[in-house]
Amino acid sequence: MITLASGLSYLDLNFYKVKGVIASVILHGPGGAAIIDPGPSSTLPALRAGLARAGIALADVRAILLTHIHLDHAGATGTLVRENPALRVYVHEKGAAHMVDPSKLIASATRLWGDEMDALWGEMRPVPQENLDILRGGERIAAGGRDLAVAYTPGHASHHVSYFSADTGIAFVGDTAGVRLQSGRFIMPPTPPPDIDLEAWRDSLARIAAWHPETLFVTHFGPFAPVAAHLTEMADHLELTAGLANASLARGGSDEDREAWFRDEIRRELRRRMSESEAQAYEVAGRFDLSWRGLARYWRKRGTNS
Repeated sequence: MITLASGLSYLDLNFYKVKGVIASVILHGPGGAAIIDPGPSSTLPALRAGLARAGIALADVRAILLTHIHLDHAGATGTLVRENPALRVYVHEKGAAHMVDPSKLIASATRLWGDEMDALWGEMRPVPQENLDILRGGERIAAGGRDLAVAYTPGHASHHVSYFSADTGIAFVGDTAGVRLQSGRFIMPPTPPPDIDLEAWRDSLARIAAWHPETLFVTHFGPFAPVAAHLTEMADHLELTAGLANASLARGGSDEDREAWFRDEIRRELRRRMSESEAQAYEVAGRFDLSWRGLARYWRKRGTNS
């Protein structure tokens, strides 16, 4: 477990046996602990081991704070609640129903991941309605010994929120500020279907900037500063990848051809900047074919190059 500030740490979930891809944040104060994004059930052994090394029992955890309900962030939540029924789970109102009944979420993910579902994510169990605390954005909550501001930050997902700890200057922004692995340090916008919204995403980046954080914590992976430079680069790369997807739709051939062209362009961009192994880690963090599908859906909904 790596310390960010007093009573605030994060740990590597060692997703798919690759280091530095998914991080969980642990807030631990005298009144108990809280976890921001516990990750998928497939990485629960790493989460348990990290908590144990820090001397934190699951019974000491009082709350789970979800940035959004995608399996790589929220998949383990139901299992943890089953083991500790007193856990409070904070989630945006648009994702709450899918935590109570994850069947549609699982079906959607299965269409994308197929036979890899179990190995990648493990089981996603439901969370009882009575364990949920519903967020809309604009709240202030107390968890793990911290006072946190909550902002609604859609764009990557319609059910995405971010959390800000003013006393440490750290904003916990899930996927809104992109994928930035510590090795490659390139910011890659994750844009899987079904609800990519570029306009909302730009507004969300501005909303995060308005907190004036000193550090951004991204789930994939870790803390980054200076914040202004990160957010500017994220916005630029969002335009870059969205533009490539839009350009692909103007090309001849099938969607498989367009998707392959986009994927190759992204791979070429990464390999100009980093080693082969570093570039491959980005594909573990977020498949490029899924990023194309999310952006293609966005453009086609707007009647662009359809």
